[in-house]
Amino acid sequence: MSKEYQSFKEFYPFYLSQHENKICRILHYVGSIVALCWLVMAIMSLTPIFLLYGVISGYAFAWIGHFFFEKNRPATFKYPWYSFIGDWQMLKDAIYKSTK
Repeated sequence: MSKEYQSFKEFYPFYLSQHENKICRILHYVGSIVALCWLVMAIMSLTPIFLLYGVISGYAFAWIGHFFFEKNRPATFKYPWYSFIGDWQMLKDAIYKSTK
């Protein structure tokens, strides 16, 4: 039986353990940034379909990272909300680390 996490703080170390491959992490960062670009374009152009493009592109990059480089099953399938938050936390951590 798989673990049920009670908080994001408890989940995040597991999330990071599923993203140890550097290329997988980079693909996550790219997917998140591309998704943000689609969000901005959707707001600026008032084109809601761009939100869907953002979701698709964000997950496409991440899942390529998991299936081809990390060789594991994305945590999104079992923990969708915590994984979504984890993507942004991991990107924030990477940006913060690169500015030090």
